[in-house]
Amino acid sequence: MSVSSRMMNPEIPEDSVNRVVLEIEENYSAGERLDILVTNRLPKISRNRVQKLINEGNITLDGKKAKASAIVQGSSEVVVIFPHPPRPAAAPEDIPLDIIYEDDYLLIVNKPPGMVVHPAAGHHSGTLVNALLGHYKSLPTQGGNPTHRPGIVHRLDKDTSGLIVVARTENVMTALGRLFHEHDIEREYNALVWGNPPDSGTIDAPISRSPRNRKKFAVVEGGRHAVTHWKVVERYGFLTHIAVTLETGRTHQIRVHFSDRGWPIFGDSTYGGKMHGLARLSSSELDKGRNALKLMPRQALHAGQLGFIHPNTRNQIHFEAPLPPDFQSIINLLKE
Repeated sequence: MSVSSRMMNPEIPEDSVNRVVLEIEENYSAGERLDILVTNRLPKISRNRVQKLINEGNITLDGKKAKASAIVQGSSEVVVIFPHPPRPAAAPEDIPLDIIYEDDYLLIVNKPPGMVVHPAAGHHSGTLVNALLGHYKSLPTQGGNPTHRPGIVHRLDKDTSGLIVVARTENVMTALGRLFHEHDIEREYNALVWGNPPDSGTIDAPISRSPRNRKKFAVVEGGRHAVTHWKVVERYGFLTHIAVTLETGRTHQIRVHFSDRGWPIFGDSTYGGKMHGLARLSSSELDKGRNALKLMPRQALHAGQLGFIHPNTRNQIHFEAPLPPDFQSIINLLKE
């Protein structure tokens, strides 16, 4: 028997279930009950829990629901799904927000670095959603589920600063979701990258979860289509300020693409933007590189521009957010 553990396919939200696949080899001696087989193969799970998962339809045999007493044959596939417990509704919190624009239908927030967009494992408070609920009595949610990211249409990484749009009505949430899905949103990011990329260019490389580390993403053949454009704003020796626009919106897309090309985002410890970047420097540059990392211990990525057609007024709207102080401090240091 071979056992593999992986997440569900993209149609199932990755943060809602874990999926374990038990592939039964052809030479397996059939005759074992489904509940006993799963209990034996996954010894940390009690038989009572296995039977409950079967009764709830969370264990399938060859793609179909089965009884606990079903006999497993050779060449079968047993899939076990472990749903996470339902999340409690996010609590309103009195957290200041930098609101760039607001009307009855949507608002534009300049998210500070270090703020998580919505509650998740390890981040149940202090998020943008908690702050929004502290300012607004109600916000629309996907499917009307109060635990499912009120008002949130898209996300920024915790340590990425900048502009994010929030829906205030269900119709606008649906319309904005369609704009993002169809890539009809203008987004420009500011980034500092290690090295000296060409003056402009495009990275067209598919992205998927890293086969080596499931917590990271990577350029993977057969991954999801991802396209990133850039142009150089200014060069500072070992670092380059670039403006980045996206055709697609994959998780960690900018960080993965530039790391893959050998120009990781400055300060990005996940994708080689810290110690790996320092290792490139000459002895005369090393002190300045270390001082820069002390000034900005996060990835130098800022969502500086956001534009789209307003779902209600049908007017083209455009917003800009200045570089945050830590980002600007790096530029000031590099210009010295």
